[in-house]
Amino acid sequence: MANITRMSPFRAMERFSPFEELERMLEGMRMRPLAGAAGFGDVRLEVSEDDKCYTVKAEMPGVAKDDIKVSIDNNQVTISAEVKQEQKTGESHNMLCAERFYGQMFRGFTLESAVDDAKADAKYENGILTLTLPKKAGAGSHKLTVH
Repeated sequence: MANITRMSPFRAMERFSPFEELERMLEGMRMRPLAGAAGFGDVRLEVSEDDKCYTVKAEMPGVAKDDIKVSIDNNQVTISAEVKQEQKTGESHNMLCAERFYGQMFRGFTLESAVDDAKADAKYENGILTLTLPKKAGAGSHKLTVH
């Protein structure tokens, strides 16, 4: 019995991936311990809002409270921090595997409404930075009537 295959003139194009070779090359260059760890140095966020304020929760594990900087400019928020490597004293240790991140962490984002930076609050507990960012009064959107 013969196998009948439906002819499709686009079959070759369906399998065509112009970046496949580039992806394979980059995969080969990646360090193996870091291959599964996406987003090293990135600050992961959870942003919610209600009528009066925005609440931002940022994951910042291993950061000392004094090393966190938050700046607010109208509706733009910037969070940065430095994760410092621990200084070992005493016995000599051989590092077998190092997957922890050390260095600068940074995240900037824009909110829909302006933030009242005078009333903003920041708390850091258990590796989570929680920002309470009240919306500025009268900073809502304004619709124009076209005449």
